[in-house]
Amino acid sequence: MDENNINKKYENMPKLGRMGGGRQRFVPTAKPKNTRGTLVRLIQIIMQWRKSLLLGVLLTILSSVASLFTPLLVGKAINTFNIKTNRIDNSVLSIILIALVSCYLASWIIDTINGVLMTKITQKLVKHIRSELFSKLQRIPLNFYDTRANGDTMSRITNDVDNISSSISQTTTQLIAGIFTITGALLMMLILSPILTLVATISILLVVVLTKTIASRSRRYFLGQQQKLGALNGLIEETILGLKMVKAFNRQRAILADFNSINYELCSYSTKAQTWSGFMMPFMNVINNLNFTFIACAGGILSVKGKITVGVVVSFLTYSKQFGQPLNNIAGMFNNIQSALAGAERVFEVMDEEEETRDHSKVKELKNPNGEVEFCDVSFSYNTGMAVLKNINFKVNSGEVVALVGETGAGKTTIVNLLTRFYDLDQGKILIDNTDIKDISQKSLRSCFSVVLQDTFLFTGTIYDNIRYSRPSASEREVREAAKLAHADEFISRLPKGYETIVTGSTDNLSQGQRQLLAIARAILCNAPILILDEATSSVDTKTEKEIQQALLTLMKNHTSFLIAHRLSTIRDADNILVIGGGEVLENGTHDELMNIKGAYYKMVISQMGYEYSRPQNL
Repeated sequence: MDENNINKKYENMPKLGRMGGGRQRFVPTAKPKNTRGTLVRLIQIIMQWRKSLLLGVLLTILSSVASLFTPLLVGKAINTFNIKTNRIDNSVLSIILIALVSCYLASWIIDTINGVLMTKITQKLVKHIRSELFSKLQRIPLNFYDTRANGDTMSRITNDVDNISSSISQTTTQLIAGIFTITGALLMMLILSPILTLVATISILLVVVLTKTIASRSRRYFLGQQQKLGALNGLIEETILGLKMVKAFNRQRAILADFNSINYELCSYSTKAQTWSGFMMPFMNVINNLNFTFIACAGGILSVKGKITVGVVVSFLTYSKQFGQPLNNIAGMFNNIQSALAGAERVFEVMDEEEETRDHSKVKELKNPNGEVEFCDVSFSYNTGMAVLKNINFKVNSGEVVALVGETGAGKTTIVNLLTRFYDLDQGKILIDNTDIKDISQKSLRSCFSVVLQDTFLFTGTIYDNIRYSRPSASEREVREAAKLAHADEFISRLPKGYETIVTGSTDNLSQGQRQLLAIARAILCNAPILILDEATSSVDTKTEKEIQQALLTLMKNHTSFLIAHRLSTIRDADNILVIGGGEVLENGTHDELMNIKGAYYKMVISQMGYEYSRPQNL
């Protein structure tokens, strides 16, 4: 099937929700819409700038007052023409015209100042929301990111916040002005003619019914639009980062199909959202035109009967336009408002996520920790009812090297994740220097660890900055010494810009092995009392691995070390080897002890080496 056929396939999809197994992860969880609550929260945030907002409201009122006088002055100007005598009261007309020009000029100046003021308030609001959201992302547990596409989270902090920004900047002033304009116009209409005012209010009921009908239909489509946009961003982000894998396994067509599927749903939601919101403006124009016709007819009849003057009718018609204009403006902004509220709901959904367990009031700060670690009946599960670790017990003395071995998924990485409190355990306790880690401040706890994870990550910046990431105060000389100890200095020196070479988390200007050497240098520079190496040498060649092991042996002499590895050469010299299986510690001991009992570890070694050893010392 070629690309054109794939495109045609998804253009003809009969309904939404057509998601295969590979795309199911991108489907966001639909939650009840709470438009009123979302709007209240936005208003509460805006009220942080209540003084500036109050000034904006006052300026809006002044502009509205100036605008409200113009129809009255126009009517007065018309009444200066006396049809019966064919005379014009020039002095009165001149005064009225000067007042009219003054009102228009004042309204323009005030609107300009108010526009600048409201723009500043809006941008401060967006800055606040984006800062709060990004700060919240730092405090959310890691399992939040384990269950969501990164692109969707990125879409919330970019696209959804931008929607809030554009909508508020366009609507805030107009909404405030509209309220006062409607109120003032209605008051002036009552003063001019209560009868005509009664005719004009017929349109209000029609507008309320129309707005309620359209809002109920379009709101869910705008929310769906934002959700699908986040899903599309997630797919794009993963595809770009994993493009080599996509090409290596010839998955271009499948990825294109995934993209077209989500893009089709996004198009469908967007079309329905824009269509329903687009109904508002035409219907509003029809209502306003009918209203204008009814008022003109009624005013003509009253004028002929001598109940009101022609000038009053003209003024009233102008006020009726002013009365309907804010409603038209709201109709024109309707899709922006709905989109902003949908985006705000998605933003607040993240803001309401449960945060990491905070430090209680009596937490301790570890001073000069020795690095003694003990697990006491520790159990943990990522999902309720599916235990990953069951009653784990072991103790590591200060300066010891402990190797965690076992099959993939046995729970080795989970153990160190619990130790660093990336996750909170379900039961039991973990002690560092005989202190429960829950009684240690998170900042103090994590300063105890130097970590090299299996998935090496580099931040955008120079090599120098990436190594120094673990200790920003380190000097250039200390960075170079750490790099030499990690055997990274040699390849760094060969680069055209050396330590000033720019690297990123996603580009491939360095090999995976080189990136891992930089991560090891980063951990060495940190010089924390507990060292965690999660497959730290899995991406380097045998020669480099031996060199790194010699450097790490030197480093680990004065540090408590946790090694997660599969290679025998990495783990055989450990002081204690824990064999993890089925979420439990199956056996533990030194390499020689475990080989002698010929249990799970012995079978693992034999399987790895390919032949049976008769004597452990031959290894």
